[in-house]
Amino acid sequence: MAERYHVPIWTKINRRFLRVFFRTFFRLLGKVELIGMENIPDHNKYVAIFNHVSLVEVPFIAAFWPTILEIIGAAAVWSRPGVSIVVKMWSGVRVKRTEFDRDVFKQVMQVFEAGRPLMISPEGTRSHTPGLARGKPGVSYIIDKMDVVVLPVAVVGNTMDFIKKGFRGKRPPIQLIVGEPFKLPPIDGRGEERRQKRQQNTDFSMARLAALLPESYRGVYQEYEKILAGEPVIFPEPED
Repeated sequence: MAERYHVPIWTKINRRFLRVFFRTFFRLLGKVELIGMENIPDHNKYVAIFNHVSLVEVPFIAAFWPTILEIIGAAAVWSRPGVSIVVKMWSGVRVKRTEFDRDVFKQVMQVFEAGRPLMISPEGTRSHTPGLARGKPGVSYIIDKMDVVVLPVAVVGNTMDFIKKGFRGKRPPIQLIVGEPFKLPPIDGRGEERRQKRQQNTDFSMARLAALLPESYRGVYQEYEKILAGEPVIFPEPED
């Protein structure tokens, strides 16, 4: 019998508490605006992708989302001082950034079989600045294998300055913007051809995300319209 994705009762209780806590936290510190919430599918077979600038957007999205999201994140976060407390309370799917881990894809499959939506950052890590970094092809592997729709979710105002300004009583704005869901074309081919098609699907997904963001947040996806039109775009080489 196949193993099922199971969320312990204490984790469910912790998640309820965290959602209430962070809703209150963000509303006290800033001016929360939710846009496009009607675009969230009425089913749970979707992957929500988001721009990952700081520690702000994950609890922000999870708190204001109408349902519970399963979150895939870097394994290192589970041992990071302070942050690890919240991460362990919420739980989720751990992934090692530098390794191909079959157990991760097994867990993801179980998440969707259990009828739960998944949230993931295609950038793979925080960008620390508002501009988008290039998305990794691994997210397209998950989407292709699971045959799910993609839901772009943009957060604006999610720098660490939000917290600093909030504690100073300035109540800065923070927006959650949900775009329309879409399907990616199936990936075929082998070897390098297959890897390139995964990257193309990821870039298309990131372009849909960039379309929801102001210009200063688009980063390497400034020419998102060309990507959406199927035109070639030259990306800058990643910094070491």
